[in-house]
Amino acid sequence: MSHERTNSASVSDQSVYLILRDELKWRNVFRLAPGQVTTIGRAPTNRVVVPDDICSRHHCEIYQADGEWILKDLGSRNGTLVEGCRVTDDWSLSDGDQIQLGECYLVFTRDISRPSDGGEVVLDSGTETCDGSTPLSEATPEPEIVFRRHKTRYHSGGGSEAIGRDRASQELARMYRLALEMGSTRDIKELSEIVLDGLFSDGNVSIGAILLLPKNSIRPDPSQLRIAAYRTAGDESYEKVSNSLSTIVLNDWEAVLARDIKDDSRLTDKASLQQLQADSVICAPIRTKEAIYGLIHLYTTRGGRHLELDDLDYTLAVADQFAVALEHLQEKLSLQDGLAKARDEANTLRHQLAIESDLVGDSPAMEALKDTIARVAPTDATALIRGESGVGKELVARAIHFSSDRRGGPFVCMNCAALSETLLESELFGHEKGSFTGASGRKIGKFEQANRGTLFLDEVGEMSLPVQAKFLRVLEGHPFERVGGGSPITVDVRVVAATNRDLEQAIEEKKFRQDLFFRLFVMEIAVPALRDHASDIPVLAHYFLTRFSSRTSNRVDSFSEAAMHRLMEYNWPGNIRELQNTIERAVILARDSTIEPSDIQLSTRTSSAASRIATIEPVKVDTRDISLERLEREYILTTLERTSWNKSVASQILGIERSTLDRKLKRYKVSRPSRAGQDSV
Repeated sequence: MSHERTNSASVSDQSVYLILRDELKWRNVFRLAPGQVTTIGRAPTNRVVVPDDICSRHHCEIYQADGEWILKDLGSRNGTLVEGCRVTDDWSLSDGDQIQLGECYLVFTRDISRPSDGGEVVLDSGTETCDGSTPLSEATPEPEIVFRRHKTRYHSGGGSEAIGRDRASQELARMYRLALEMGSTRDIKELSEIVLDGLFSDGNVSIGAILLLPKNSIRPDPSQLRIAAYRTAGDESYEKVSNSLSTIVLNDWEAVLARDIKDDSRLTDKASLQQLQADSVICAPIRTKEAIYGLIHLYTTRGGRHLELDDLDYTLAVADQFAVALEHLQEKLSLQDGLAKARDEANTLRHQLAIESDLVGDSPAMEALKDTIARVAPTDATALIRGESGVGKELVARAIHFSSDRRGGPFVCMNCAALSETLLESELFGHEKGSFTGASGRKIGKFEQANRGTLFLDEVGEMSLPVQAKFLRVLEGHPFERVGGGSPITVDVRVVAATNRDLEQAIEEKKFRQDLFFRLFVMEIAVPALRDHASDIPVLAHYFLTRFSSRTSNRVDSFSEAAMHRLMEYNWPGNIRELQNTIERAVILARDSTIEPSDIQLSTRTSSAASRIATIEPVKVDTRDISLERLEREYILTTLERTSWNKSVASQILGIERSTLDRKLKRYKVSRPSRAGQDSV
């Protein structure tokens, strides 16, 4: 049926409206803009959305032509009626015409005070207006918002009805590939760069960026946004879009497409954008149902095509997927950060019950050590534990931790002599992915793991000078950065260090920083060698016997008198560690419930040395009118001569480590005379 009615008066020079009826009341008013096509239908992409399932997704449209307003049906399923007549061709609308789409009615009118049936127009807080007045960019120097989106059309699965099937299939394929790549990322920077790759893949975007908000941002605003990644198709640099658009998106959680951005007077750097001739911009929120994480900014420059509604849809779909991937990645990184800490805490708990009993012994030397620990532990002072290898310096550090107010925090151990300089720095301070060969992922260091707890650094004298410098800054309270990272990290850690090295000598040799030494030397705890509290040997031996016997099927519960005598006569150069290993071996070898001398296997090298020591008479040195340094030098030389320059035996007589003896010989510039032949060890 063709329609021959014409409008008696042109409405091209007057404001015209569509009024939508909701149930029994006329509610939403839409202003029709000259030169703009107003689409009507059920799909949320229409300018006028009709809440009726009988309507088609894209039902009809209204536009102005030759001074008249034309209604056109878009092949709807149930048809479009005007005053009860079905529209088949272009229909010229007159003032007061009532349009029916399914169960919904709209009135075309120039007077919104009262519709054609005399009903009252009731506007509520949900009223929407499509205003076709002069664009904002022409009236004031601000960008014109052309479209807004709350939910991408891809979300409903009806993309093939909203756009052509070829483009829909292409964009859905791009989205699928992009989602797979997002799921394989290991850090936020990599995730952001992959998202930008996906947004730049069709060649329409000139410049883009991912901007993220701080974690747990309660009231986000544009000043909090930080660039996670940006990209340009040419030589241009990224410039932030106006704060007005960013504020709209952050407040409303809707994506916007704006044009005439080059004329926006509120841009952060207007001159740069005018030089770039930026034409259109998309600003999309990175959000989930519960939180907003940041924005995606995309814009085109002069010479490129305008960004369109399809680009807005695709960008919002990518932003929604990005938000989910970002949320999962943050949870993953948080779990990784806590995993190493949890492992250390688990190990700590396993040892916690044994801490008190591990400091075994009631000799005056051990009682004095326990008293020192009791006085040092409640403070938060840095402690330096000194003693020979095997005396139990780590046990002392654990006792300090579990006797302090930090007992509820982690106790983290680190041996500084076990790693190269690069790996030691990485272990202490952590590293970012790709910071060095083999750094396949992000790793937090021992300092971060020990936050609010205690960090025990064994053999601290083996640190290289560059690592010492960084270590000193952290001890002084300065923030540090992971290897390959740029974000400052501050921790609350108590440091307990240990060494068997002569640090004073190392300072003279320029191998240890003097300022670091004094920073560590707040509280010094000297752990005695086992030979200096030999009365504790029976107590320690029975303690280790009980421990190892309970772990094996070989039930051993005592020592013979001869076996204990053998233990008491030995010099124990390896200290408590050597005693522990000896008892464990004896429990395995014992043939019955009592350990005999034959079950105790001592080091033949040290036993031979000990037997030689017993035959050497004490060294006598004339001490009249002689300096302490010269006295030490002569005493060492005399001891070496009497032991035929056997340094191992001489160091035991002198009561020092073999390495300490070598350093003293180097310091005094002493070497074995050539007549003495080869040096025995």
